[in-house]
Amino acid sequence: MRLAKRQDGCFTIIDDSRKPDGQERGKMSWALIRGKPGYNSRISLQNRKRGLVERRQTELRNPASKNLDRMTPMQIVRLMNREDRKVAAAVARELPAIARAVEGIVERIEKGGRLVYVGAGSSGRIAVLDASECPPTFGTPPGLVRTLIAGGRKAMTQPVEGAEDRRGDAVRELKKMRLTGMDTVVGIAASGTTPYVLAALAYAKKRKALTIGITSNRKTPLARAAQIAIAPEVGPEVIAGSTRMKAGTSQKMVLNMLSTATMVRLGHLYDNLMIDVARTNEKLREREKRILMEASGRDVSAVEHALRQSKHNLRLALIMLKRNESAERAKKLMTAARGHLRLALGE
Repeated sequence: MRLAKRQDGCFTIIDDSRKPDGQERGKMSWALIRGKPGYNSRISLQNRKRGLVERRQTELRNPASKNLDRMTPMQIVRLMNREDRKVAAAVARELPAIARAVEGIVERIEKGGRLVYVGAGSSGRIAVLDASECPPTFGTPPGLVRTLIAGGRKAMTQPVEGAEDRRGDAVRELKKMRLTGMDTVVGIAASGTTPYVLAALAYAKKRKALTIGITSNRKTPLARAAQIAIAPEVGPEVIAGSTRMKAGTSQKMVLNMLSTATMVRLGHLYDNLMIDVARTNEKLREREKRILMEASGRDVSAVEHALRQSKHNLRLALIMLKRNESAERAKKLMTAARGHLRLALGE
């Protein structure tokens, strides 16, 4: 029996000993895969060839990027561009699962629930970005879409040693949040094995919250743990294991779909216009005028008057412009329609 090192940095144990009669026993090989204990740590090469054991695609080497360090800048970016084209197709295959997730999220938010993203490293940072854009884009309260990232705020800009392995941290944060069965927890982990994320989903399940998993490896603990699994399998990265690349891009696309489609269904847009946009700077103050002009067909003078009278409430201003109503009457129409803008407009 001997130990042989492979090109990918892993080791293979080869049993090529002979029986007492001198005949070969038959070479039985086992691969020792570097990684976390319990996940493909000792896999029969024969079983791997038969496809009986799954290995994370995101950890494999991409044949297309062999000799990457010898490529010219143009060759590198062309290669990355070709690989990135695979991402949209991988996400497209998950659209039915994404749509089901949106339906579940909307149903719970309408009953007073929240949307909670949970991730570590690049996945957590991408989630923070998506959640932070909801209040300014859709006018939602800050607590409606939240993110837990392993390691806390510090992890937003730098790695926090061992943070993704601390299962207890995720549970403590969700307890502090007072998670309920009306909430939705979305676990995001390209590997599908991150302990912090898995612990969050396990606790969410106990609390009867809806659980959604986003991963780039389908046959993983995360995909199995989630009620709805979204698994765009983008294949090996240009840089082996660097899931900030294709995997990260797919996560951004999926989260964009989840949050945007949810907010559309909740009525935070009129047509394709940001009717609840926050006017936090000059650019957005000008945008609110353009939105009302587009939506009402009225000129800038009428729009500015309606904005002043409605105290810059775009919904009320639009009702005033389209129905020629006063601000007071527009408020009553919105109240009667229970906040449903199309209904208040008689559309």
